Amino acid sequence: MTPAAAVCVGKEPCPKCRSRDNLARYTDGHGYCFGCGHYETGGSREATSRIMEARVAGLLITDVEVSALPTRKLREDTCRKYGYGIGTYNGAPAQVAPYYNARGSLVAQKVRMPNKKFVTLGDFTSAALFGQNLWRNDGGKRLVVTEGEIDAMSVAQALNLTWPVVSVPSGAMGAAKAIAANLEFVNGFEEVVFMFDMDAPGQEAATACAALLSPGRAKIATLPLKDANEMLKADRIKEINTAVWEARVVRPDGIVSGAELWEAVSKNLEVGIPYPWSALNEKLYGLRRGELVTLSAGTGVGKSAVCAELAYHLAMTHGLKVGYIALEESVASAALRFMSIHVDKPLHLPAHGVSDADKQKAFADTLGTGRVFFYDHFGSIDSPNLLNKMRYMVRALGCDFLVLDHLSIVVSGMELDGDERRMLDFTMTALVSLVQEVNCGMLLVSHLSRPKGIAHEEGGQTSLSQLRGSAAIGQLSHAVIGLERNQQAETEEARNTTFLRVLKNRYAGITGIGAALRYSRNTGRLAEVPFAETEDGPVAQIGEVNVDI
Repeated sequence: MTPAAAVCVGKEPCPKCRSRDNLARYTDGHGYCFGCGHYETGGSREATSRIMEARVAGLLITDVEVSALPTRKLREDTCRKYGYGIGTYNGAPAQVAPYYNARGSLVAQKVRMPNKKFVTLGDFTSAALFGQNLWRNDGGKRLVVTEGEIDAMSVAQALNLTWPVVSVPSGAMGAAKAIAANLEFVNGFEEVVFMFDMDAPGQEAATACAALLSPGRAKIATLPLKDANEMLKADRIKEINTAVWEARVVRPDGIVSGAELWEAVSKNLEVGIPYPWSALNEKLYGLRRGELVTLSAGTGVGKSAVCAELAYHLAMTHGLKVGYIALEESVASAALRFMSIHVDKPLHLPAHGVSDADKQKAFADTLGTGRVFFYDHFGSIDSPNLLNKMRYMVRALGCDFLVLDHLSIVVSGMELDGDERRMLDFTMTALVSLVQEVNCGMLLVSHLSRPKGIAHEEGGQTSLSQLRGSAAIGQLSHAVIGLERNQQAETEEARNTTFLRVLKNRYAGITGIGAALRYSRNTGRLAEVPFAETEDGPVAQIGEVNVDI
């Protein structure tokens, strides 16, 4: 029997979910929304159970003949188990998939026509999952859920028709809603394997469905071909079985099984971009992307000078792109640092002895290369905006490393009830997440609290406990380098010597003095000098040094 009043005559907005055209209107007046499942009866549209039952009975195709589907390699016993067969619709043969409600009554059908278009008949608002009527409602060991009826029968056949296999009625788009509507049945199984199509919509839908189940119950299967029926047609039945038994457990984001990490641990760890100072490389093994290195010191010890040397080294020696964010000085002053390093002259001083032509060449050789980008903050700091600027520097401009000088000013631009520790915790977490998200390296300048003993400006030894404001600075940094310089030492060489003490080294674990740098007033440069550690502290070589680093 072919139903006379079951043809869709148009699409219209749904009054329930307010979709633009998800509600299909049929020749008998009834409507069904494929977005939210809203159903409207024909005529007066007054839904009563008696009218609904009569309408369903009148709409469904009754001359369904079950047989094998050779083009799909589905046997007759498989089709018979699920009641999937061939019927007549509008005078032409069509495949018919039956849908039952939770009580086991036939309430709807999905009709697949030769042109591969679908028509739905009956009341899908009360329909359960395809094949759900075949299995008891008190659960069991394992349930497999597929994206379509053909795939469900393909998996069931591969499993010798002994394991429960069902499918969602409306594909990937409505999969989560269908699982939610039948959650009591699905969640009754100890293990639920979602074997959806291997394309992006299918996998996204599988993940969304898995999230509805109790933790540890859901698994997602992976197939080498598009779907289960493609596997069946290719006679890869054993691999369907394997995909079911070896489906991966869905875990919350961020949790990874150690058994899945061979590819990651089999690779050699990145040694990194060498520092310009050899003694520091012996401890830290270079600078690496995805890591945050904090430079910390007292006031006026030379943190910015060290940062500029490192940034210049990365850009000019290694040809990398650097995003330079100097929040205590103007863009022009920060840019002048690069040019000064290049010509070995302090260009910010009036008597630097560099001609305009040489200065222009220095500009072309450094800033003109397009390897260095600055953030012009105009004297104000908007912290969330700053993070977006840094993200832009990496993703859009291709920066390999970022320099942020310094942390305290970033925090000053935040409004978190004036709680400095909380603001620092928030900012450090955001910065570390950023460098790992975009896979860049970062040099961060942070201040130290005043020690009880010798001041840092007088050569006092630095420590992690002195990082100002929050323990998160030391905890989240991959490496922490403390700068020590006695500005009041008796000799000029001692006053101009800065020791770099490695306070934290997550990569190699080696700490202690990493380098001694001598500042030259003539060149404005920091050059590495030999040093020795004594009972009274580190002592650097006295005398002239070579600034060609």
